[in-house]
Amino acid sequence: MVLGCVIHGQGDLRVEELPEPEPAPGQALVAIRYGGICGSDLHYHRHGGVGDFRLQEPMVLGHEVVGTVVAYGEGATGPAVGTPVAVHPATPCEVCPECADGRANVCRDTRYLGSAARFPHVQGGFASRVTVPAAQLRALPDGLDPRRAALAEPLSVALHAVRRAGPVKDRHVLVTGAGPIGCLTIAAARAAGAATITATDLLPRALEFAAAAGATACVRADDPDDPNWPSAEIDVAIEASGVAAGLDTCLRRVRRGGVVVQLGMLPPGQSPFAGNVLVSREIELRGALRFHAEFDDALRLLAAEPSFDALISGVRPVGEAVEAFALAADRAQSCKVLLDFA
Repeated sequence: MVLGCVIHGQGDLRVEELPEPEPAPGQALVAIRYGGICGSDLHYHRHGGVGDFRLQEPMVLGHEVVGTVVAYGEGATGPAVGTPVAVHPATPCEVCPECADGRANVCRDTRYLGSAARFPHVQGGFASRVTVPAAQLRALPDGLDPRRAALAEPLSVALHAVRRAGPVKDRHVLVTGAGPIGCLTIAAARAAGAATITATDLLPRALEFAAAAGATACVRADDPDDPNWPSAEIDVAIEASGVAAGLDTCLRRVRRGGVVVQLGMLPPGQSPFAGNVLVSREIELRGALRFHAEFDDALRLLAAEPSFDALISGVRPVGEAVEAFALAADRAQSCKVLLDFA
C-alpha cells in the first residue's frame, strides 16, 4: 500500500492511499524513508499556495526526500537497486538561456517536486513510493544516516545563498530569521569560514537552534537594547525570515558597500524596503533562489558534520502528518520536522 500526503486546499491535508507507481522510461522507483516538512509545504497547507502560486488541483506535497532505489524504468541507470539515495527535486529544461548560462536554479521551465508553479502541478515526494527521473538520484555518502540526509535540500538552499553573498571567510555575517533555512544558512556560513555570525529572531527557542547551528551571537530581533546586537561592522547580511522587517534590518546593519542577500520568500505583492539606504551606502542587494550543484556539496557536508542532527527537532510517522505539520509550524518548539514513511 502506498500512502501519501495530499493537499486539497487551504487547511485540507489528507493522508491517502495512492496508486502503486511504475517507473516510466528514464525514471527510477524510490521507496521514500524520510521527508522534511518545508516552509513551502506549510504555506500550501495554511494558505492554499506559495506566493503567487495557488493550488488548482490536489497535490502530493514534499521535496526534501530520501529513500532507497527499488527499480528502474527502461533505459534508466543510476545507483544500484537497494542503494540509499537523496532525491534532487529539480528537473531543469537544460535548453533555456539560464540553463545555458550555468544557472539552472532559475530555469524558466523547470519542474520541481511538490510545486504548484505550473499546471498540471508537479506531484511531490511525500509518498511511500515515488517515481522520479533517474538523473535526480544521489547515492548517500558512506556513513551518512538517511535521517540527517533529509536535510540535503534545505542545506543546498543555504549553501547557494552563502555563495551568492561572495567570500565570507573571516567576515562578519548577519542572518535574520532562525527558522530551519536560517539555521542551515548559519551552518553554511560557518563551513565557509565566517569569523562571526550574528543571528536574529523573535523566539528564544529559535535562537537556541541558531546557537546549535554555529551562531556566535544571538539577538532578539524585537529588542533594540539586546546587548548582543553587534557593535562591529557587518560585512554580509542574509535575510532568511521572509518579512520586510528582516530586510530592513539587513540594509540598516550592513556596512557601506556591503552585501545583502534576500533568501526568505517575501509575501506576494509589493514589499517596502529602505531604498535610500541601498543607494546612499551603495549596498549590493542580491536574490537567492533554490540551488543546483550545491546538492552534492550538501550531502558531503552532512556526512562530515554530525552536529546537524541537533536541528532535527521531531520525527513523526506519515499517519500523523497533520500533527507533524502543526509541530513544524510551531517555531516556539521546533526547527526541522521529518515525516517517516517506513
